[in-house]
Amino acid sequence: MKSPLFIPIKLMMFALYLFILPTSVIAQEQPNIVFFLVDDLGWADTASNGSKIYQTPNIDALAAEGMSFNRAYAAHPLCIGSRFALMTGKYPARIKKSKQYGVMPPKEKTMAESFKENGYATFFAGKWHLGKQGAYPQNQGFDVNVGGHDKGAPAHYFYPYGDNDNDKKVPGLDLVDKEGDYLTDSLTDKANAFIRKNKDKPFFLYLSHYAVHVPIESKEVDKKQAQQRIDKHEFSGPAYKALGPAKQKMHQDNATYAGMVKSIDDSLGNIVKQLEALNLSDNTIIVFTSDNGGESTKTTAYGGKATSNLPLKAGKCWLYEGGIRVPLVVKWPGNIAANSVSNHAVTGPDHFPTLLNLASIPEQESVHLDGQSYADTLLSKGQAARSPMFWHFKTQGHLARVCGTPSGTVINDGTHKLINWYDSGNIELYNVNQDIGETINITKTKPQIAKELMEKLKAWQNDMGIAVNSDN
Repeated sequence: MKSPLFIPIKLMMFALYLFILPTSVIAQEQPNIVFFLVDDLGWADTASNGSKIYQTPNIDALAAEGMSFNRAYAAHPLCIGSRFALMTGKYPARIKKSKQYGVMPPKEKTMAESFKENGYATFFAGKWHLGKQGAYPQNQGFDVNVGGHDKGAPAHYFYPYGDNDNDKKVPGLDLVDKEGDYLTDSLTDKANAFIRKNKDKPFFLYLSHYAVHVPIESKEVDKKQAQQRIDKHEFSGPAYKALGPAKQKMHQDNATYAGMVKSIDDSLGNIVKQLEALNLSDNTIIVFTSDNGGESTKTTAYGGKATSNLPLKAGKCWLYEGGIRVPLVVKWPGNIAANSVSNHAVTGPDHFPTLLNLASIPEQESVHLDGQSYADTLLSKGQAARSPMFWHFKTQGHLARVCGTPSGTVINDGTHKLINWYDSGNIELYNVNQDIGETINITKTKPQIAKELMEKLKAWQNDMGIAVNSDN
């Protein structure tokens, strides 16, 4: 005969199981985050955005399975300011002097720190470029840092990456990689190892590739295949076009660069395959984007023009669309409609609050001051119009000589974009929804719009503490 205590004990155990179950289910439902950031990838550098030369089947597949944004922007036309905005949810103009863009103050709370506080395992691999020793990813909320330091590029993409140049060696990888290894592949392998290790708990993975930034180096097989496509393609018009003291590349005819784009696409494909193999795909949000426009527009004294951003004007360093408009795709199966396209405007600081929203973590308005969540757009819930977006770029010294771009401040209200080139006093106004190539300056035909935008621009400058006649 069973003990009279047997049934009550079973009931107690069952009740305890029910009590524990919801926490377990919640933990499993908390989505993983993969933030896939490419360096210098132009808006027109993917086949899904119109490239006839670059092969990007995995990026295109991501677009087919998620939501693509036609009007996505980096927060700055150069990598450092853009990366600061991604990490903090703030405009880089809040760091007062442009020469300080390379330093993210330790007091800044990063997206990684917010996820770590909420039980996420956090991982960084690749390009950091936001601070010196003591201010690396592991000091800013990441449990693991693979290859992130203060430098913006490796000396080479093939092992040993540094070639006796200690300043540009990729830290850590010189101890584990071997002859013939390619940096993009190595960072991908390290990211997949992290996914395997943390498959049973929520993770925030920030894969910040050095590619497709210079030096332009690809695997030989990828270069040869790209050259075959280029040789068969008929380009029209001039190869370069003058833009002030600079020249803008008009053709996507660099086979080595095309090979680098393929390596990035392969990396994304390998990450997706790893998620699928571990049955993590349905519960993982993937964000794919770039830190600024493609490298296409430099002065004649400098080479390195890697790609064409057409139909956009100019490229990296410039405040025209080619310098700041970037590809953006977000995928979350079952939550974000597949093969969907949005015209909602998004800029760099917006990713921080958006990902908090998607992970059901409360927003932190006092932290991501300038970010505005686009989660409702992703979840098809209807989205309020985004307030105006702003950019500020003070060029000086070597940077001015390389880029050829003047200093300026920009406002985009969702339809019109006003550029105040304050070194010269010139003002340009474009309807970027109708004139994506910024070919027709409508300042004189739309003076009231120009006046209103200039007033808003000056108010923003005052809020940011920007004095246009200083080093800010």
